[in-house]
Amino acid sequence: MPTVEFEGNTYNVDEDGFIDDFTNWNEPWMRHVKTTEGIEELTDEHFKVVEVLQAYYKKNGIAPMVRILSKVTGYKLKYIYELFPSGPGKGACKMAGLPKPTGCV
Repeated sequence: MPTVEFEGNTYNVDEDGFIDDFTNWNEPWMRHVKTTEGIEELTDEHFKVVEVLQAYYKKNGIAPMVRILSKVTGYKLKYIYELFPSGPGKGACKMAGLPKPTGCV
């Protein structure tokens, strides 16, 4: 399994760069994903999306569908793509430490 080293932390990742285990997530991981996703600055809106994704994942064991993410955050899908240029499934879920989504996120 590939590894990523960032700010003194080592993370096991899959072939798409998703962290291997949600429990290994931390804020340095967010900063790492920020650099790989081309996000200039993490804002409160990024943190809100990450918090919603993590809360939903902890409760349900999967990432929410994009309409649920949009409803809970109050952000339109277009804005979520502005925050996470690679999308809610790839960029946002990766930043939140969730496994790579298999369905519609």
